[in-house]
Amino acid sequence: MNETPHLPSTGPSARRDFRLLLSGAVAAQAGSQVTLVALPLVAVVELDATPFQVGLLTAAETAAFLLVGLPAGAWLDRMRKLPVLVRADVLRCLAVGSIPVAAALDLLSLLQLYLVALVTGVATVFFDVAHQSFLPVLLPRDRLVAGNGAIETVRSSAQIAGPGLGGGLVQLLGAPLAIVADAFGFLVSAALLARIRAEERLPAREPGRSLRAEVAEGLRFVLGHPLLRVIAATTAASNLFSAVLMAVQTVFWVRVLDLSPAAIGALLSVSAVGGLVGALCAGRLAARIGQARLIWLAPLVTGPFALLWPLADGGAGAVLFAIGGVAVLFGAVVYNVAQVSFRQSLCPPRLLGRMNATMRFLVWGTLPLGALLGGAVAEQAGPRAALWLCAAGFLLVPVPLVFSPLRGMRDLPSAPPEDGGADDGPDAGPGADDDPAATADPTADRTPAAGVRPAADGDPVAGAGAGRDAADAGRAR
Repeated sequence: MNETPHLPSTGPSARRDFRLLLSGAVAAQAGSQVTLVALPLVAVVELDATPFQVGLLTAAETAAFLLVGLPAGAWLDRMRKLPVLVRADVLRCLAVGSIPVAAALDLLSLLQLYLVALVTGVATVFFDVAHQSFLPVLLPRDRLVAGNGAIETVRSSAQIAGPGLGGGLVQLLGAPLAIVADAFGFLVSAALLARIRAEERLPAREPGRSLRAEVAEGLRFVLGHPLLRVIAATTAASNLFSAVLMAVQTVFWVRVLDLSPAAIGALLSVSAVGGLVGALCAGRLAARIGQARLIWLAPLVTGPFALLWPLADGGAGAVLFAIGGVAVLFGAVVYNVAQVSFRQSLCPPRLLGRMNATMRFLVWGTLPLGALLGGAVAEQAGPRAALWLCAAGFLLVPVPLVFSPLRGMRDLPSAPPEDGGADDGPDAGPGADDDPAATADPTADRTPAAGVRPAADGDPVAGAGAGRDAADAGRAR
């Protein structure tokens, strides 16, 4: 399907529908980055939550990947993806919008925060899996890296500007009212996505195929492929320790480093610079050293910087936390760009939903476990001890990759395209999207670790705060 036959060859941005998808990501990410600062502060400051209660909130945000992660892919392979994206955004708008309403009526409680986290988590599962499976409908396969890079650049830019704005809004209005920005962002995103006109075929169903059989097919595809298997194991480990960070970082910043909301927003913004630089450099790095090498080198080189988090102390010590965040988030985004683009190009279109959902289930399913672990360790031994556990984990994350077949490869194999993806039209030739400068996934699976919650794709994104964005993290996808 060639949507823009009269446009010159200028890359993914020449396609109207991709521009709408990208604009929706801008709106949703801008609001989400405000809530990245505001939501944990509602629990810690407004409701005086304990470290374990904060860990439980983080677990509730990501529990949906365990509860509905596998069947979500099979369901989505039976339906058009665009209506799912729009409805998920509307549901998230309503759920998040209930927080400032309850606060204004003096009815806000931890129970409501847990329920909102669960509802938005379920909506995010469907949104992220549908999003990753919908992009190949809009772009030809040889433009997926550039398309993912453009979306990741948007996400990384929002992570730089959004937390600083969020910290200022929290300081000015209070944490509950600042969350209004997130609800508005989801609403704008839904309106933009509803304008996409791409012709999306309803997937054909094989008569007599049960949901269980379709889920099993997705599992067999992922677990039966040696490269996907090791990527899943590595990303799952990364997200486990990223969730430990996500669960304790706000408690550490407020009760150990004594940071104000504005300072927390600034710390998150500085850390997010690493994600933006990673998004801009990933394509060039892949071209220079090889996509396969990039997958194992990125976490190997940047993981040790996680040791700076538990070393941070009051005053200028917060700078150490930010430096660690910049480095680890850079590595997470570069890793996500390489491995998510590989997955999208390898998988037959009819299995994209199940493949992405299976990967999400395997790699994001560790998030609630890590959040509970981090909260429990912080409750018993203090948040700094939990950060030491997180840092030690990041040193171990690249081990499966280093001893895998990827170590001897430069580039990754791909599968021949099946009918059903975006066609290579005139704008599929060499163009701006050939510039590897823009590269990364909007909803990566590996959660970047410092100062960023998981984004929404398969790889959670950096640990600090990336938790609820999926479409990503910088999350490892």
